[in-house]
Amino acid sequence: MRYTSGAGRPVGANPKAEDPNAQIATKLKALYQSVQEEAIPTRFLELLERLDAAEQTTVRRGKE
Repeated sequence: MRYTSGAGRPVGANPKAEDPNAQIATKLKALYQSVQEEAIPTRFLELLERLDAAEQTTVRRGKE
């Protein structure tokens, strides 16, 4: 008797070598991780700081 996983692969088989979906998932995970590790551009950080300052000013004016 031959046992298979839920994906129909033999138990113990390397899913990355046989399953194209597993290969795509592995590559997408690697791409996502590389994007996560990228530095945030200084210009974007400056824009976020300006937005925070504008929001704080709006909140202060609403309380007065």
